[in-house]
Amino acid sequence: MAKKIIVIGSGAAGMTAASAAREKDPAAEITVLTEDSDIAYSPCAIPWGIEGRSGWDEIVMHTPEFYAKNRRIDVITGTKAESVDDAAKTVAAGGKTYQYDSLVIATGGRVFVPPIPGADLENVFIVRTVRDGKRIQEALKGASKVVVGGAGVIGLELAVSLKGMGKDVTVIEMMDQVIPRIADGDMARHIQEHLEGMGIKFVMKAPVQSVDGTGKVSGVTAAGKSYPCDVMIFATGIRANLDIPKALGFDIGQLNTVVVSPTLQPYRRGRLVPDIYLAGDLVQCQSAVYPGATSSQLGSTAVKQGRVAGTNAAKGPEAQFGPVASPWVSVIGGLQIAGTGMSKSLASWYGIQAAEGKAEGLTRARYYPGGKKLMVKVLGDRSTHRIIGAQIVAGEEATGRIEWLTSAIVCGMTAEDFLVRAETAYCPPTSMVRDPIFDAVEDLCRNMQ
Repeated sequence: MAKKIIVIGSGAAGMTAASAAREKDPAAEITVLTEDSDIAYSPCAIPWGIEGRSGWDEIVMHTPEFYAKNRRIDVITGTKAESVDDAAKTVAAGGKTYQYDSLVIATGGRVFVPPIPGADLENVFIVRTVRDGKRIQEALKGASKVVVGGAGVIGLELAVSLKGMGKDVTVIEMMDQVIPRIADGDMARHIQEHLEGMGIKFVMKAPVQSVDGTGKVSGVTAAGKSYPCDVMIFATGIRANLDIPKALGFDIGQLNTVVVSPTLQPYRRGRLVPDIYLAGDLVQCQSAVYPGATSSQLGSTAVKQGRVAGTNAAKGPEAQFGPVASPWVSVIGGLQIAGTGMSKSLASWYGIQAAEGKAEGLTRARYYPGGKKLMVKVLGDRSTHRIIGAQIVAGEEATGRIEWLTSAIVCGMTAEDFLVRAETAYCPPTSMVRDPIFDAVEDLCRNMQ
């Protein structure tokens, strides 16, 4: 009899899991249940969709019809999985009961909206789904002033898109820097100054206290001051959707995500739960930098976890998901920004005394036209001299460099090892003969002495 595999969730983790399960078991009956009306899209692309740089149909990579025809995967949209009975191996959804042999839970996360007055007013939005993006796009037609709550990566990308549409944009952030937690203050300042040069306004160290208006938003109050707006968008971070895991009694870790084994199976009171696998934003990861728990709410992590979860749902618990350094990259205005491993604040949370090395250079040979400024910061553990993190702010070519530094972190290189063993390719149109990363690591070595 064909194996029945159910996947709850249609994001990067869920759809990757379904496709991986199909690769491993051509005969399986695979069903995806999702509350969303659109599937197989990246939330990172929503700011571009709002701006009109990408069409909504282009953002959605595949439709349910595609999966049915090309991969024999039944995707049921607009259907919430209300409950799971892991003793009977059933899922209740949309008034029906679905039997499974293996289950993948990939319910992702929800935008955190602070419990403040006025959050339910008209023209107040979150930004998570294509449906959210379309609603924001429609509301912006009659808007001139927009407030974005939150200066994380998505909030800043959204602010740039809104500015590109000719809107008056104010970003309100409760912390004292943009991209808190994953970027250090000195690197964040360069990003904020760049965006301020584009005309985007920032209000820092100002928690949003209320959304104001009668029926419809007319302003936002933060740190006791009012900021008029026609549209308010919360980009205040993602919290894991733990409804099903908590109902099933799965063990929840200190980061409020589900504790899983390397095979991505959950635990209940310390015991492994069979035939259920988790992937995506609701999973607690292990750090590749330092022993301990971490979060990795990245599309790249979700896809990697989805492949492991889907493989194991089809073949049994054989594939494993390893520790993560969580490299990230974003294009914000005219800058490429990237990071990997730990920031100084995260290192402090782990109890690590971090040293830093910094350098500046160009992305191309000095004499070759078009080179752009490149700023590199590398962090190391003072006690072991291991490289534990890095951040880059550049006009171009940030991705390859941050991936290179990620490999050094995952391999456990010390700063001294890096200077001995690391090599780079050189061509005047793509790099300097000596990459600024080497200068930053040399500076790190001096600062760890």
